[in-house]
Amino acid sequence: MNLSSAIIEALSSLAANKMRTALTVLGIVIGVAAVIAMLAVGAGAQQTINAQINGIGTNLLFVFRGNLTERVRNSRPLTLGDAEALTDKFQAPSVKDVAPGIQGNLRVEYSGKSITTTVYGVTPAYESVRNYTMLEGGFFSEMQMLENASVALIGVDAADKLFGRREGLLGISVRVENQPFRIIGVLSPKGGGAFGSQDDVLLVPFSTAQARLIRRSTRDRVDVIFAQATSPESVQSAAQEIAQILRVRHRSAIGLDDFTVLTQQDFLSTAASITNILTIFLGGVAGISLLVGGIGIMNIMLVSVAERTREIGLRKALGARKREILIQFLTESALLAFLGGVIGIALGYLIGFIVGEIAAANNTDLTPAVSLDAILLATLFYTAVGLFFGIYPANRAASLEPVEALRSE
Repeated sequence: MNLSSAIIEALSSLAANKMRTALTVLGIVIGVAAVIAMLAVGAGAQQTINAQINGIGTNLLFVFRGNLTERVRNSRPLTLGDAEALTDKFQAPSVKDVAPGIQGNLRVEYSGKSITTTVYGVTPAYESVRNYTMLEGGFFSEMQMLENASVALIGVDAADKLFGRREGLLGISVRVENQPFRIIGVLSPKGGGAFGSQDDVLLVPFSTAQARLIRRSTRDRVDVIFAQATSPESVQSAAQEIAQILRVRHRSAIGLDDFTVLTQQDFLSTAASITNILTIFLGGVAGISLLVGGIGIMNIMLVSVAERTREIGLRKALGARKREILIQFLTESALLAFLGGVIGIALGYLIGFIVGEIAAANNTDLTPAVSLDAILLATLFYTAVGLFFGIYPANRAASLEPVEALRSE
């Protein structure tokens, strides 16, 4: 029996029991669709997170107080002096620019409406370091920094909450903790980031925030220092230079830094690890349904063998070899898995598309991505399931003795 004859005979056998075949195929369809959809959502989430992290700045490094890996007592806070030292081109040639910042969650009011948002006190260098662009207006200047000017830049999410719009806001006066600030610019959307939404913010000059809004134990203390490397290739060099400068300034013991320097790659690696774990977990859960579908195939094939015992005995009595019977039933189980797999891939793609549309309708930046790798993985998986769960029934059919098979009722 050649392969084409086996396929034709298998199709004829499956067509004779349409309802049973359809229900068996449905188990594979659900399993494959779930695997494809889960992998697509996981890939889309990873792409979204990567885009958001890359959007927070170019070649960006973050310097925080404290050590994330070692517990260090009496760690010194970061200061404006530390930030100034990092701009030394002789000690840190790989650092292009530096922007210290302080932050706090403060109340912002306008025309009787009040919201709580993150207020950052930053320097003009923050615009280039964090890769910000403007919807309207412009960033505050060095002169406004020196004058402790009461000016502010607002993110689009904060603008939506406070004004219900994003345009025509220049010159409007808002009150931050009961102190008046004039809007001079609206920041372009950047989406979520490593520290939450980057659009639900209000930026004010560092000197103004320090003097009037966000109090710290010392006047020169900062919460975070943002640094920009000269190129993507120099990020690691910049991190090492920053660490060496701060070790000298903080008189840190060897191996006991009281600060942490993180790069975008650190955030990307962490995000990739989390999304990979979630994708594997969700794919594993979806794979269980595929295994259930495989068990369904084995069950139906065993029923088919029992129903066709006399047919098998007659064929073997007429000279059919064990290998031919084996191929016949394996072909049937493989066809069941193939039909379910093809339909499941299409359904998984459709589910991914629907999830993307629902996310877009809810203003969530998530686009599920059905990759060729996911399709190949699902194809190999359902093929293996069809063959694995078809081997036992096929072998059982092929091992039947002709005399015993012909005697069965």
